[in-house]
This record gives sequence, C-alpha cells and structure tokens, in this order.
Amino acid sequence: MALLVLRRLVQTALILLGVAAITFLLLYALPADPARMIAGRSATAQTVANIRRELGLDQPLLVQFWAYLQGIVHGDLGRSYAQKTDVGSLIAARIPATLVLMAAGILVEVLLGLTFGIIAALRRGGAVDRVVMMASFVGVSAPQFVVALLLLYVFAVTLGWFPMSGFGTPAHVVLPAATLGILGAGWYARMVRSAMIDVLNQDYVRTARAKGLSSARIILRHALPNAMLPIIAMIGIDIGQFMGGVVVVEAVYGWPGIGQLAWQAIQQVDIPIIMGVTLVSALAIVLGNLVADIIAPLIDPRIRAR
Repeated sequence: MALLVLRRLVQTALILLGVAAITFLLLYALPADPARMIAGRSATAQTVANIRRELGLDQPLLVQFWAYLQGIVHGDLGRSYAQKTDVGSLIAARIPATLVLMAAGILVEVLLGLTFGIIAALRRGGAVDRVVMMASFVGVSAPQFVVALLLLYVFAVTLGWFPMSGFGTPAHVVLPAATLGILGAGWYARMVRSAMIDVLNQDYVRTARAKGLSSARIILRHALPNAMLPIIAMIGIDIGQFMGGVVVVEAVYGWPGIGQLAWQAIQQVDIPIIMGVTLVSALAIVLGNLVADIIAPLIDPRIRAR
C-alpha cells in the first residue's frame, strides 16, 4: 500500500505538470489580451503596455511558465489580474461551499443510482427495467442549465419550496444538489444495473439462495458489496469533476464555489485564477482516484489478495 501511495504521488506530480503546461499554452494562445481587458477599451496603447509589463506578460512564454512553476513549488498560485488578490486565498475561500455542494450532489446521485440500478437489475428485461434505462439516458443527456432552470421554475418560482439562489442554509443546497444528482444518477444506475446482473449470476449468489437466505440479505450482504467496486471508482472521479466542473450549476444558483469563481475569471480572462482552479481540480481528481484505490481492497478481498 505504501508503494502504491508513493507511485501515485509521483504520478500526481507529473500529471499536474502536464496539466499546467497544456492549460498555460492554451490560455496564452487565446486571442483575448488580459492587459487590454484590465485597462478597458478606452485605454491608450502605452497604458496597456505598462500593464502588460507590470504583469510580466511581456516576457517570453517559457520564462513566464518557468516563473509560474517556481511559484507553485513555493505554494504561490499567483495573483489575480482583476481582483488584485492572491489566487490561493480566493480558491481557499470558495472551497468550503464547493465541498458542501459536492458532498450533497454525490450523495443524491449515488442514492438514486443505487436504488434504480438495483431495481432495474432485479426486473431485467421488463417494463420497469426499460423505463429506468430510458430515464437514465435522458438524465445523462440533459444539459445542466436546462435541468437547473426547470427545477428553479417548478420548485422555487411556482411552488416556492426552496430559495432561488444563495448559500447558508440546508434549503439552499437542495436544488443545486438535486441538479447534479439527477444528471449523475443515470451513469450510476446503468453501472449498478450492469454490475448487479453480473454478480447475481455468480455461484456464491446461487449458493446463498440454495441455503434459503432472504432476497434482501442476498442483495445487501452478498451482491451489492461486490457490485460497488465500479461505483467507488466513479465516486473518486466525481470528486475531482465536482470541484471544477460545476461552473454552470453554481452560476445558475448563485452558489459561491470555485466553479462560479472560474466562470467569473473566464469572463475577465483572469489567467491566474483559471490556472489555479484547473490545477486544484486536477489534484482533486488524482486524489479521489487514489482514495478509491485504497478503499477498493478493503471491500473486495480478491483485490487485497492480489
């Protein structure tokens, strides 16, 4: 296990380096000029040149990237062009809100995915199975902003059950978490259905049935734990995706997380913030997969034996 963690840490460093290099090149290949965005449309060429020199944008690209890497090594993610604040502090202030939304969204999608995936597996080939699979297909295909606006209209505007935006109370997290959960539950339902069908045909499940065990005990004690392995891997990936991939949901609901921070930075071409959010999201994905790799052997003794 220690060797696995060490190997993953080395891979993490290489992955972050690659992500930083690719993102840096893509951002500086954009036609937008951060100095011009900061100076405004009416600024003179001299003013824009002074801002570019102040930000170090007049240096060669490799020099800029090397300086950025040196800052990362020392824990410095740079300084926001627009907000004139340390990027690390801005991200740290937004992470708690994103973590709350991430945990709630994953909880909703796992509960929905497990429930409907098990039901579909037990009713394989029937009407219930077809309905669940069609609903899951619609869920994974629906755009985030469409689902978010629909939930807002029905449950916030029409029924008035939940606030339209904001952060701070349990009521505020319901609609954003439901949006993320509905969109992700379809993947979990399809994965659980496939895994459960495979597990239910195994010899140890048939042996459990022959012993006269109840269906509930067979499913919960024998089938579900073995079908959970792919779900654990998906949760590990979702941890990273939710850290930086909820830009639309946070923007629609006014949720003060790093997704909303990234959206604001994109509009302002605030490259240090975009770089910082990208690196934090990449780190979260790698760490989430590492946690999944550590937990999986605890659940399945076959992996632990290998």
